[in-house]
Amino acid sequence: MSGQGAPAIDISSVKTGGELKLAIVAASWHTQIMDGLVAGALRAAAEAGIAEPALVRVPGAFELPVAAARLAPHYDAVVALGVVIRGGTPHFEYVCDAATSGLTSVSVATGKPVGFGVLTCDTEQQGLDRAGLEGSSEDKGHEAVSAALATAATLRGLGV
Repeated sequence: MSGQGAPAIDISSVKTGGELKLAIVAASWHTQIMDGLVAGALRAAAEAGIAEPALVRVPGAFELPVAAARLAPHYDAVVALGVVIRGGTPHFEYVCDAATSGLTSVSVATGKPVGFGVLTCDTEQQGLDRAGLEGSSEDKGHEAVSAALATAATLRGLGV
């Protein structure tokens, strides 16, 4: 399971008291998995004191980078949520590479953390296991928000 060796990020230590602005951009494919990822992301935002983060939906993981690029200048952190499940064609590799490269480029170009909550799975069950649903072993939506907010707080503390 991918959760092995993950850092423990105590979201309560990143309490923003509304100081940090968060945007969540979420793909629409695989509704059950996406609903779990979004719920986990919103739960983490609430735990950090962000009552109403912006939530933007896009069709799929391929569209996440362009939405994140538009949002990043206006927020302290952006979180991208999506799921890509391997099929029988190379489409999986193209979409995963485009989403990963695109979101990395947004973060580096804007200097804003982009939480990576894009699941790249071989099977639907792997996505369900990571979606933060009842019975899931991981909550990647919560983890992506926690990492993005922790990074935003760190960057703010640098004072540069």
